[in-house]
Formats: sequence, C-alpha cells, structure tokens
Amino acid sequence: MSEATLAPGRRLSQIRQQMGLSQRRVAELSGLTHSAISTIEQDKVSPAVSTLQKLLKVYGLSLSEFFSEPAIAEEPKVVIGADELIEIGGQGVSLKLIHNGLSERTLAMLLETYEPGATTGEKIRHQGEETGTLLEGEIMLTISGQSYQLHAGESYVINTGNPHSFTNNSTQRCRIVSAHTPATF
Repeated sequence: MSEATLAPGRRLSQIRQQMGLSQRRVAELSGLTHSAISTIEQDKVSPAVSTLQKLLKVYGLSLSEFFSEPAIAEEPKVVIGADELIEIGGQGVSLKLIHNGLSERTLAMLLETYEPGATTGEKIRHQGEETGTLLEGEIMLTISGQSYQLHAGESYVINTGNPHSFTNNSTQRCRIVSAHTPATF
C-alpha cells in the first residue's frame, strides 16, 4: 500500500513522526487541540478541509501533494478520467481535484458537490484567487463576514486570502466547478 492510499489519519501520523514532531507540538503550530489531532490520527473522524489545511500547512504540504501518488510518468497526463480525480473533501462535501500528476502547477480545478446541510466548516483561508460557477442547486458563500446566496448559473470570484466558507442550507444537492490560483490544492 502506498503512502497516498493510507487512511488520512494514519498518513498524517506518519508525516508528523517523520518530521520528528509530537502531537502537542503540531497542536501548538496548527491552532488545533491535542485531542483533535489524536482523534484525527486514529481515523476516528475525518478532518474538515479547513482543519486538514491547518495541519498540512504545519507539514509544508498542499492538499494535492497529500492525496496524490508520486508522479512516475515523464509526460503529464492530458486526459484525466472521472475515476482518477483526487477526492479531498469529506463529511458531505465532495471536492474532486483534477490533477495530472505534476507537482509544479499554477492552477487548480475542483468539481465540488455539497449534500443538503453540508458545509466546509469553519472559515477557509489560503493565498490566491478563486472563481466558480454553480452547475446546480444553491449555496451560501460567506466571505469576511458577508453572506451571499448563489443559485444555479451564477458565478463568484473571491480573494481566498479572506476567510470564507460554503454552506448548502437547501434540501437539494449543489454542484460547483471552481478554479484556484495559485494551486494550493
């Protein structure tokens, strides 16, 4: 079993141990509790995207580096099948990263699905710009304390350095296609 296919908590534990860090030190550096890190590393809970980003920032990894297999091919993939998309979401939020295996990218693109009641959790914050279009459903985008209700066919453009979150308060599934630069995912 390769490292990228391990359960997320086990992989996070391996990375932390390889870096010679204690759970308490990672808690201090990430702003999370020691208990939260222990629970995640035991795979008792799947971390929200915002929580995973905090941990990966401590480890100097992007989401795509954490979830992808090391690239073996010399030539980057041109066509990526639906079954090759990298799932980086959890807890009712599916975030499928379109990735061709190259570590040096300037753009990240996601196919996002939010089940009714799903949210990205606490505010996400990362360097760059994001643009997206709702393909179906509706979503509440909250950025810097201001909330926007978006519906199918509408688009958004945000500075991702500002704290933001997405919440599906409806009873219908919401699907979004989004692009991010730089490629922090």
